[in-house]
Amino acid sequence: MKKNTKITTASKTKNGTLQESTKSGQKERMSKPTVQNLKGFRDFLPQEKKVRDYVASTIKEVFETYGFEPIETPTLEYASLLLGKYGDEADTLVYSFEDRGGRQVALRYDQTVPTSRVLAQYQNELPKYFRRYQIQNVFRADKPQKGRFREFTQCDCDIFESGSPVVDAELLAVYYAVYKKLGLTSIQLLINDRQTLLDTITPFATETVDVFSIIQTIDKLDKMPEEKVIDELITKGLVKERATEVLIAIQSAQMSENLQQTVAAAQSLGVPNEALLFTPTLARGLDYYTGIIFEGKIPEYTVGSVGGGGRYDKLIGQLCGRDIQANGFAIGFDRTVEAVVELGLLPKGLTTSQVLVTLFDEASLQTSLAAAASLRQAGIATEVYPEFDKLGKQFKLADQKGIPYALVIGEREIEEQKVTLKDLRSGEQMTITLQEAQKKVKNK
Repeated sequence: MKKNTKITTASKTKNGTLQESTKSGQKERMSKPTVQNLKGFRDFLPQEKKVRDYVASTIKEVFETYGFEPIETPTLEYASLLLGKYGDEADTLVYSFEDRGGRQVALRYDQTVPTSRVLAQYQNELPKYFRRYQIQNVFRADKPQKGRFREFTQCDCDIFESGSPVVDAELLAVYYAVYKKLGLTSIQLLINDRQTLLDTITPFATETVDVFSIIQTIDKLDKMPEEKVIDELITKGLVKERATEVLIAIQSAQMSENLQQTVAAAQSLGVPNEALLFTPTLARGLDYYTGIIFEGKIPEYTVGSVGGGGRYDKLIGQLCGRDIQANGFAIGFDRTVEAVVELGLLPKGLTTSQVLVTLFDEASLQTSLAAAASLRQAGIATEVYPEFDKLGKQFKLADQKGIPYALVIGEREIEEQKVTLKDLRSGEQMTITLQEAQKKVKNK
């Protein structure tokens, strides 16, 4: 029989009907896998992952200092939950598809809408004035470029069920505190009132160009010249005169009373006045904002904003039948990491292991492994070199990985019931007891 001959058989099913099955005398050759990332998606090797973990842990620490509690939501949601919440242009960036069960589903586009679902679904279980934070990945079918990816991490903070300017100020304060903790003290918070923006733009809206379409174009003022913004408004359907007038009207708007109260409260909470910049042209392109809106910018980091947010008092009501006041923001995690690295703000010695236990010879193997176990029990991150090798090679690996100490146990150390601890940064080494070595490493 030829190798590629297909064998067709027929068998009866439980209801008696014939069912045909096909076997192949040879397994079909599988296509060669593509050994590279999808465009806009990334791998993070250890050194970069440690940097990201440092930034994430710093953000988490600040969030919890301000009384926020963690939640997580699924990567997949029903498409009907996400679509129609962000605006027509943003909807085109939502990854949506039909799953194997025939359901229309979508990848998480942001964390605000899924959290709104959580508020609606668990409204009888969550406390009033619920303060939540969430650090997870989101997905957008955007054009990849520097600082912009198709899968990226967002860090959100929100407070629910209060429309008080104190809540608005608290969000500004925790956002500022994150960047201060990271050493990015030049952070600027551009603020505006979405209601003021709507009131200013509404007289210029037409049947063909609605308010939100104008807002989505105005939101590009920080990315393109005014002439280009006017051209886009004209392309959408406004006459040139009206397109020019809408820009002038927005630029002339004044800070609302509510925004003034928020700024005063934020200053009392520790946000310096020079960090709060009233920006009447700030629009935030998403449709669901209803009050204060803001964005964070680092002057020395020119890629773009590092996140932002605002008040969205009507969004949750679309899901649970009653309006729940809400305010929150998303930190642009990837851009924040880039800024921390570019501006040289990482702490020294950002490594996983603190000690490399070397393997000298077979006679000292068990003693070396026991020393590694003791270090780990003392809370010291410890790595064991896996083979017998020249000490120079073992030290070189530790240095390559940024491990500050190497521990050596040979015949002399066993006889003296001591260890040799080598500081790979200074070259200093000392023969001391294991307990003394533990103290030395911990006190550094």
